[in-house]
Amino acid sequence: MVDYDYHTHSIYSDGRFLRQMLKAASESGLSGIGISDHCNVSERDAMVEIRSNLGFNLDMTYDRRRSAIERFRERFDIEIYDAVEMDYDPRDEDAIGEFLDEAGFQYAIGSVHHLEDVHVHYEPYFADKSEPERAALVDTYFEKLVALIDSELFDIVAHIDLFERNSALRGFATEAHYRQVAEALERSKTSTELNAGRVFDDFGKYHPTPPFLQVLREYDVSFTVGTDSHAPDELTERVPHVADFFAELGIEPARLSV
Repeated sequence: MVDYDYHTHSIYSDGRFLRQMLKAASESGLSGIGISDHCNVSERDAMVEIRSNLGFNLDMTYDRRRSAIERFRERFDIEIYDAVEMDYDPRDEDAIGEFLDEAGFQYAIGSVHHLEDVHVHYEPYFADKSEPERAALVDTYFEKLVALIDSELFDIVAHIDLFERNSALRGFATEAHYRQVAEALERSKTSTELNAGRVFDDFGKYHPTPPFLQVLREYDVSFTVGTDSHAPDELTERVPHVADFFAELGIEPARLSV
């Protein structure tokens, strides 16, 4: 049984209206939903430009969203969590920590989205690299991921092999990479998630992918539910699928203490 989905998005980043997302969560039988919109607080020029282009400005709008969440708590018989999905880069760690302390979200999700300040989804950039260069970039991805976990800034680390969605970066991850992450998670308070964000598209897999998940299950690692839904129909489609996947694996979904 899946009761809580901790990873969804709203119009405050790249999702739909809050009311639509909450209605879908309620109709899906969830007891709680986390609204974890994207945020980036880096002052590097490339990140400032990306933030402006995409409109990911939760650092400036979280108070407004928080007020909306408070109002909706009176209208929906479901727990609504005020959360964030924060872009992580070790160079931004101090700024991230200061912002999270100031904002006081109920929980924070950390994600590695960029390599060389380019989103890992952007295939043309990485396809132009040589094979050794792409392998080195995947090494860097895992180094950032371990640093994210070790920072202890986050409650959840999201889609921990996000680069697998990019065919130019796929195939470079190794068991050694997986074990580095598993060991970091085992010594940390940070949970990871089973992320359903690309289950129904061409990628067709959860994060982490099966070989990564197999290694993680050898360690004391907890898994939260993350549908990574950006629209109501995504949420209603993914919740039952995630429930079946957890049941098939025999994993009890972790619940955050919030």
